[in-house]
Amino acid sequence: MRLKLLTLALTLAVVSLPSHGEDLLDAYREARANDPVLAQSDANRLSVGEGVDQARALLLPQVNGTLSLSQTNGGSGGRIQDPNNPGQFLSTSTFGHSRTRSLGVNLSQTVFDFSKYANLKAAHASANAQDELYQAALQNLFVRVASAYFTVLTDEDQLTFAKANEDAYKQQYEQSNQRYKVGLSAITDVYQAKSYYEGAKAQTIAAQNTLDNDREALSQITGKPTGNLKKLRDDLPMNVPDPADPDAWVKQALVNNPSLLAQKQNVAAAEHNVTAARAGHLPTITANVSYGKDASWYENAAIHSNTPSSTTIGLTLNVPIFSGGLTQSRVRQSIYNRDAAQDAMEIERRQVRHDTLNYYRSVLAGISQVQSGKAAVESAQKALDATRAGFEVGTQTMVNVLLAIQTLTQAESTYSQSRHQLVLNRLLLKQSAGTASLSDMQGINALLQ
Repeated sequence: MRLKLLTLALTLAVVSLPSHGEDLLDAYREARANDPVLAQSDANRLSVGEGVDQARALLLPQVNGTLSLSQTNGGSGGRIQDPNNPGQFLSTSTFGHSRTRSLGVNLSQTVFDFSKYANLKAAHASANAQDELYQAALQNLFVRVASAYFTVLTDEDQLTFAKANEDAYKQQYEQSNQRYKVGLSAITDVYQAKSYYEGAKAQTIAAQNTLDNDREALSQITGKPTGNLKKLRDDLPMNVPDPADPDAWVKQALVNNPSLLAQKQNVAAAEHNVTAARAGHLPTITANVSYGKDASWYENAAIHSNTPSSTTIGLTLNVPIFSGGLTQSRVRQSIYNRDAAQDAMEIERRQVRHDTLNYYRSVLAGISQVQSGKAAVESAQKALDATRAGFEVGTQTMVNVLLAIQTLTQAESTYSQSRHQLVLNRLLLKQSAGTASLSDMQGINALLQ
């Protein structure tokens, strides 16, 4: 019996799927709410953002209050004037311990400190860099979800092909064995068919294991068990990227890629840190206002002394003269850090350019691969049918039939992978250009059925 086993298996696999499977947007929504990688990026963004408030706080008024209470026991003795009889003096040894209370409030305001202003600018740049990294993490989530999703779809296809391949080899093995028993073929055909059949069984087990692992990888992103996934429809759009100019995509990427923008902000922060370090050579001016009041009394005497409160207003000029070379070392260190930041930005710029061109070319190549892959599947199916027919009449050998089955399976596998990779490469091109968005995910989701 000659059946198109691979085509039949694929048809049954599609029919057996529930009509309301999980789609790409479902997976993305779950990942958006549960993905720890994105949550970590958001926490880092908020943490670094607090550095702006902390740097600004050093430029705002600083108010400190102090209250102290001290007690002195015993002593070497002495005399104080009797408050009830001004002409008489009393010995302090008869009063026991003495207590003193001091109250003070101090307000200081930075008038000039160039390093603090530079540190504030550096904090703003660092916060901006983290904002860009968070945007990069958001766009990367699109790619991670889509990649994991289509990896599962590819694995499901590979398992379907492996099972169909196994069934085809099993049928061929059983047919060869039957022909051998009636004397129509040699025992060699039986051994060859059995060898291919056993190898196909091992491939099916491996394909099932790969599918289980990759379904778990998708669950790791979404935080939910992976259910039945909707598959990619047959009629994929074959249009080239718009604009159809790789240089235009590179220019767009150099302007919009969030990872590159984050590196630019890191360079700006490093520049401000150099300025702050050099400001260590400059004088600083601080305004101060202080208020104080003291009181003291003795344990066994009605003697109480209040010192009139005092208010002090002034400016403090601090001029750095020599710090053992610390300031110069900090300047050199900040310059090295700036140079490292500039090198990191250049590395990222080159990587962005490379990735953008690579994904643009991959999309163009993917279109041709999908088209040729479809033709290869159709040709391989016809070749298998013809080889089976030839084997029935004795013009083809068993090896030819087995090889034809293998060729069809490989063609189906390559076609499935190229279809899924084409969709991913389009999204990767958008990510590299810094323009990947939810609308792109919605567009991909519309290709599912």
